Parts: sequence; C-alpha cells; structure tokens
Amino acid sequence: MAELVACLGSGKGTWGHVFGLIKEEGWEKVLLITTEFFKDKINSGDKIETIVIDSDKFLLELTEDIKNRLKDKIKGTEVALSLISGSGKEHMAILAALLKLGLGIRLVTLTKNGVKEI
Repeated sequence: MAELVACLGSGKGTWGHVFGLIKEEGWEKVLLITTEFFKDKINSGDKIETIVIDSDKFLLELTEDIKNRLKDKIKGTEVALSLISGSGKEHMAILAALLKLGLGIRLVTLTKNGVKEI
C-alpha cells in the first residue's frame, strides 16, 4: 500500500475528511503535517506519525523544514497527498517539499465510493 501525506489544519469539517481518508485505505504509513496547536489532539500510532510545523515561518523556510523532516520518512518513490485541510501557504510548502525530494504525487480524496485519485 502507498504512503499518505496529509495536511491537517483548522479548516472547519476537514478533520473528518482526513481521518476518513486514513481509515478507508490500508496505508503503509501516514504522515500528518500539522501545527503545534493540533499536535496533542491527534492519536499517533504505529502507522500514523505527526510532523509539527511552524506555519509562521516564511514560505521558503517552511518548505525546507518540511523537506528535511520528510526526507528519511518516505520509503517509496511516490506518495498519496491530501491537501483538503490547512492553508494555502502550508499546501505550497508541502507540495514544494515533496517535489524537491523527487517524489511522484497522487492527489487523493475520500468519496462516497471510497478513496479516489483526482
């Protein structure tokens, strides 16, 4: 199964979508990128790892921080990516970090019929 990278921010109603996406698919690993405010609200487990970021950093610094924190955590050559939650700045930093790591990206969403690539 694939590895999932998901942004988890303060968007109303987006947490349910992200956790539904995690539950629906048998992901090999889930990397949740979130802020300090939310880290204690997430139950990390064997397959779920929380990566806490400082979204007050400038975009280039945030991108490098995410890249450095992800580089040893992803085994494959591509990841499934969910950006349904979080801010545009966080989304840009995550996407740029993954691309700088040379990873292929499959954007995924949760539908009535399960997880679908978009």
